[in-house]
Amino acid sequence: MKTTNVADEVLRAALELFAAQGYANTSVQQIVKAAGVTKGAMYHYFTSKDDLLFAIYERMLSLQKRRLDEIIATGGAAEDVLRAVCEDVVITSIEFLPEGTVFFRSQHMLTPERQQEVKRRRREYHDEFAALITRGQAEGSLRDDIPVSVLIAHFFSDVHYLSHWYSPDGPEDETEVAHQLTELFLRGIRRTDD
Repeated sequence: MKTTNVADEVLRAALELFAAQGYANTSVQQIVKAAGVTKGAMYHYFTSKDDLLFAIYERMLSLQKRRLDEIIATGGAAEDVLRAVCEDVVITSIEFLPEGTVFFRSQHMLTPERQQEVKRRRREYHDEFAALITRGQAEGSLRDDIPVSVLIAHFFSDVHYLSHWYSPDGPEDETEVAHQLTELFLRGIRRTDD
C-alpha cells in the first residue's frame, strides 16, 4: 500500500466498521486490521478514533454544503432551486449511505466540542435551506401558514431515515427516490389557491 493512501484506507475501514457495528463497538485494532496498516501508521494521520469519526462528518458536511452553494449560485425561482437542492440532498445521502448511517447514529459519540462544530455546520446548511423556503413564500409559490422550521424538519426526517430502509438492490434507484421524496415534500408546502 502506498503511503499516500494510508489515510484513505484507514478512513474507509473505519467507515465500514462504524456503519456495520457502531462506533462504540469498533476498536482501533479492528480498524487497522481492516485497513491493512499498523497502529503507528494510523496514528500518523488520526490521533484518535474520535478523529476518524469527525473526518466522516467533515466529509459529508463539506460535500453537501458545497453542492448547496453551487445549486443556489445557479439562480432561478426559489421553488426550482429548492427542488434541485432537495433532490441533491437525497442523491448524495444515498451515494454516501454508510456515511449517513454513521452520521445520524453516532453524533452523540463525538467530543462535546466536535458535536458543537457539527451542529454549527448543520445550522449553516439549514439556514440557507430556510432562506430558500422564505424566498419561495415571498415569491408566492410556497405556503406560509406553517413555520419554516417545521417544513425543514418534515423534509429532513425523510432524509435521516434513508439509511434505515433504502437499498441499492431495491426497485427504485437514487434518482427516482430523490424525485419522489422531493415531489412529496414540495406538494405539501406549495401554496394552493383553494
